[in-house]
Amino acid sequence: MRPPILNPLFAGLRVPGVGPKFLKLFERLFGREDPRFVDALFHLPHSAIDRRERPKLSEVKPDTIVTIEVHIDKHKPAPPRGRAPHRVSAHDETNDIEFVFFGMPRERIEKMLPVGEKRFVSGKAVLYDGRLQMTHPDRVTDEAGLEKIAEVEPVYPLTQGLSNAMVRRACAAALERAAELPEWIDTAFLKSKNYERFRASLAHLHKPDEPADVEALSPFRSRLAYDELLAHQLALALVRSDMKRDPGRAHLAEGRIQAKIEAALPFSLTNSQRLAVEEIKRDLSSDERMLRLLQGDVGSGKTLVALLAAAHVIESGKQAVIMAPTEVLARQHYQRIAPLAASAGIRVEILTGRERGASREAMLADLAAGAVQLLVGTHAVFQDDVIFHDLALAVVDEQHRFGVHQRLALAEKGEATDVLVMTATPIPRTLVLTYFGDMDVSELREKPAGRQPIETVAVALDRLQEVVDAVHRAVDSGARAYWICPLVEESEEVDFAAAEARFAHLQEIFGTRVGLVHGKMKAADKDDAMARFASGETPVLVATTVVEVGVDVPEATIMVIEHAERFGLAQLHQLRGRVGRGSGKSTCLLLYRAPLGETAKRRIETMRATEDGFRIAEEDLALRGEGEILGTRQSGMPGFKLADASVHRDLLEVARKDAALIVAQDPQLKGARGEALRVLLHLFEREDAVRLLDAG
Repeated sequence: MRPPILNPLFAGLRVPGVGPKFLKLFERLFGREDPRFVDALFHLPHSAIDRRERPKLSEVKPDTIVTIEVHIDKHKPAPPRGRAPHRVSAHDETNDIEFVFFGMPRERIEKMLPVGEKRFVSGKAVLYDGRLQMTHPDRVTDEAGLEKIAEVEPVYPLTQGLSNAMVRRACAAALERAAELPEWIDTAFLKSKNYERFRASLAHLHKPDEPADVEALSPFRSRLAYDELLAHQLALALVRSDMKRDPGRAHLAEGRIQAKIEAALPFSLTNSQRLAVEEIKRDLSSDERMLRLLQGDVGSGKTLVALLAAAHVIESGKQAVIMAPTEVLARQHYQRIAPLAASAGIRVEILTGRERGASREAMLADLAAGAVQLLVGTHAVFQDDVIFHDLALAVVDEQHRFGVHQRLALAEKGEATDVLVMTATPIPRTLVLTYFGDMDVSELREKPAGRQPIETVAVALDRLQEVVDAVHRAVDSGARAYWICPLVEESEEVDFAAAEARFAHLQEIFGTRVGLVHGKMKAADKDDAMARFASGETPVLVATTVVEVGVDVPEATIMVIEHAERFGLAQLHQLRGRVGRGSGKSTCLLLYRAPLGETAKRRIETMRATEDGFRIAEEDLALRGEGEILGTRQSGMPGFKLADASVHRDLLEVARKDAALIVAQDPQLKGARGEALRVLLHLFEREDAVRLLDAG
């Protein structure tokens, strides 16, 4: 149950003077269908406008924001036709100024700036033809309204159709509903940092006294960042504590099945694969429950490590499950694992939303009886009718696409289930602590033997025909190529090259030798398109980023990424990793629209300079901040609203240690600070962690 003190913040957003039409825009701004006051409260300004400068006109510095007191002299309205603006002349005792308005009704301007009256006007003053001018002032008021102009005005992230004034009003309404909450920060730490209380810190951001108040490292923003980091780290620590509370089970094996799998491999394991397998087996053999993150670069062989981990528990008479976020990825894991499992005598089955009817029922019966030793699947493995005989190991692939509660639900399918989570997105250490603070970590930094380096080339889009011709020549000599486009269909607002339009274009050149795969296709059609590409029937595959993770066609040696400037570094690296998986020489062509912005240029230069995913991830963090790096915007992962891991790294470490101490000293959060921390967990919507407390 949420504490009643928070209920006003979790009510539906209602803003004075903002109707239902604008609420739709707030939905888009906050990224949720039912915007609440708490969403506005946590929507922080990115900067502030200082309107405290009140000079005489003779003292105005050009290109600065000023608030001036002037006498209105005359209007020169815009002519009925043409593009000339409406001009208003004004003065004070030291100089003259002209206000300029484009496309605004004459009556409105004359009412706002009446001739013969005194007005206070705020905006950016410039010199034009040697005269002071202000185009579309931000604020115009009489003396009575002057005190309503914020001296330091917060500037918020916006979405099309919402003005800064509307968002400011929503944030102010949310602040009014925020009660004084109990203090959850350790008293000594609070004093050492000179932090104000939670509500006061928010007030300084939504109603700043100084422009510096809203900066990321201001004490007010830092305080709130710490609150959010503490809530997150405490939730992770409670999950960890819950998993450790019940003793684990020791699964003992001599390694016979592992030896059979290794004997069937056409190559030997890399050193980092061997090390990771040993770390995992050590966890599985102990009577503490395992919660381990396996992170590896593109093509570093995580699936094989997962299979060898499964082999260990299967040899001890138990079962394992491997869960992937998409059907394409689940089927691929299954196809890779099945022949190796067969050589070792392991029965492996697949379960996705597509498996239905009598064959599904029969397979589930065998799973419940223990005849199926390894299950590979999607979210479908969570379903209530999926019952294991004795589940010992749950492997979750691309774990950041699943929430903590899904992780727990999967673990609850067995008794004291050990959990291994995998990600193909190399993650900087800061973010490992941020998102996976509750886990031990194994890393795969080497690529398997035989992998070729990938040549990466940047090509301007106006040379598109040259690229098409080069791909044509390569395909004629037996090559296979991916062609990645950012969107599925043409959009009036966005000029991305759509996959369907590019498919139609390439069909004219390659005929039936080109295939198409995108996220809106039915699963069976996607699989069919992938199978035709894998067999070489369609050697060119036009695709959206649906092929970003895990798709494995070793014969593919060309990757064309259209509008590469629109992708993040981690995504470009993932896409490039679809080639260079076999023995052939591979090329990645980054097609970009010139001129490139500074960030896009750095991304493309980084891609050309290195294939090291860990180095790329660090650069991505520097360029984009943590919010984008794990695809959180696409995958629904809890991206932070108040904290930024690239700025608040020192606070992250403190929050982690504080959370560990809290759980050690007051595991049920029953003490005075514990009660306040429960409010914190609810405030940041970490209800999963509170439910664990109440259940324990």
